[in-house]
Amino acid sequence: WVSAGGALSEWVSALGGESKLVGVDTTSQHPESLKALPSIGYQRQLSAEGVLSLRPQILVGTEEMGPPPVLSQIRSAGVRVELFSAQPDLSTLQRNLQRLGKLLGAEDRATQLLATYQKALEQQKIRVTREQLTKQSPGVLLVLGHAGGKPLIAGKDTAADWLLQRAGGHNLATHTGYKPFSNESLVSLDPDVLVFADRALSGDAARAALFKENPILASTRAARSGRIIELDPTLLVGGLGPRLPGSVKKLSDGFYPEAESQ
Repeated sequence: WVSAGGALSEWVSALGGESKLVGVDTTSQHPESLKALPSIGYQRQLSAEGVLSLRPQILVGTEEMGPPPVLSQIRSAGVRVELFSAQPDLSTLQRNLQRLGKLLGAEDRATQLLATYQKALEQQKIRVTREQLTKQSPGVLLVLGHAGGKPLIAGKDTAADWLLQRAGGHNLATHTGYKPFSNESLVSLDPDVLVFADRALSGDAARAALFKENPILASTRAARSGRIIELDPTLLVGGLGPRLPGSVKKLSDGFYPEAESQ
């Protein structure tokens, strides 16, 4: 097997299929052991040679995978290409897990994983509902950058928006997908909390680069009150992945900080 799309590769691993993998794309970083596998490059810019050199029988990926002519070449070479939906919702995840479970001969495991996932989200929903009885949802923006460069803002119909909502945040972006924003718009929206994910840097270096390249962000309410939360960008690729319930909890802790000690 070769797998493209972070979340999908994580599910293959969680379903016990990691030993079948001979290669993954660059967004497949978890679990850590996947980093030791040969890379087929970025999921949207695959090369037929790169994939075929690993001599796989199956290539699994989401509809984000491409480009289409390359997938056609891979199919023509006799490799089975299985495409999954990256739509960020639970019914899609359920279908994806059932199908992956079937392909891997791990249908019972897929059912168990989904049940655990739904239970974790249900507990989270109860927590957020309780918080919102007495507190207002914070206005949030999620910015996706590369070495601090001009960021893309996560809008509706994205895994990022799904995450923000489940964590009890109000996404201030009203567009669909990921789009660049002008500095003026970023300031006029004035988020209470800024969530950022950088595809090249992490930690203090990522935060410093974000503010260096976009100094106007420093004047937002979020920056002034220090409510800035870092997110791993691979969480946002390939649909809803196994680590998302944990990330929803982490974001909630940042959105409703005083609740942590209760």
